[in-house]
Amino acid sequence: MSEGKTKSRFMSTKGARSVMTAFIGFVALFIIFSVLSSNFRTPANVQNLLRQIAPILIIGLGQGFVLLTGNIDLSIGSVVGMVCMTAGTLMTKGTNPLLAILLALSMGLLVGVLNGILVAKFKLPAFIGTLGTMTLARGIAQLVNNNRNTDFIGTEAQWFRDSFYYGDILKVYNAFWIGLILLTVFYFILSKTKYGRHVYAVGSNINAARLSGVKTDNIILSTYVVSSFCASMTGLMLLASAGMGTMDAGGSYEMYAVAACVIGGISTLGGSGILLGVLPGAAIWGILQNGLHFVGAPVALRNIVIGIIVILAVLLDIVRGPALSKKG
Repeated sequence: MSEGKTKSRFMSTKGARSVMTAFIGFVALFIIFSVLSSNFRTPANVQNLLRQIAPILIIGLGQGFVLLTGNIDLSIGSVVGMVCMTAGTLMTKGTNPLLAILLALSMGLLVGVLNGILVAKFKLPAFIGTLGTMTLARGIAQLVNNNRNTDFIGTEAQWFRDSFYYGDILKVYNAFWIGLILLTVFYFILSKTKYGRHVYAVGSNINAARLSGVKTDNIILSTYVVSSFCASMTGLMLLASAGMGTMDAGGSYEMYAVAACVIGGISTLGGSGILLGVLPGAAIWGILQNGLHFVGAPVALRNIVIGIIVILAVLLDIVRGPALSKKG
């Protein structure tokens, strides 16, 4: 067996272990909070928990693409707010809801293209480049409706709210089904296509990937477009949830996305991890937020707990990094 295949198999095994570990952690937390609060395990709250997980799952999928190339996208939270405010403003001004959705999505994708150009073409550090677009997108979110939240988007957009958030199939809210569909599509792309192999190759060793014929700049740019698409979908989901555009929509979502990824086993060093891990990663984030609420923990404590878990997950990833290289 070749060295490349050996390393690939090891990375797949390690990724599967990380996904299983995250899933076990989710089950353990579910049991703990079910014991601590009988209201936590009610069918109504389980349905609500799945719906709460959906935005973090979706935005985590986009961040996962970027992390796999060894980069990061700090702009996604602001893209969420920009798309939420843009679509909401257009709908309240009488624009057809479908057209408003398409225009807002286009704006989100343009931010992804800009991120990709800055990082891949101009070689800006991902942290700096996306920090700039984070501020830019948040400014647009504030500007589109003269620095105020939008009015209610109206009953003519009720189909949009039901499709993206409140409707359900088999008693599971559409928001979660959208997340599962995107997870399935993106997982297939990363695990079964040549493009997916190139994403992992760029994250593992960008110079080696370039020498082997991979168009590394295009791969990096495309992952930022995927990230912005996922952020845009999340922005539309938050608009559907609230029924109005809010300027602070998506606040701290860049941190939540990284949390979902690293808890689920996607390496911040690039080239390692399975996108399936974002699901239990997002579920752990959601269950901590939801469960700590039911046991009466203040918001500040919930954020502290999640922050500590993220730090520990990243530290563990860094410690395991050298071991992965040696076994590869």
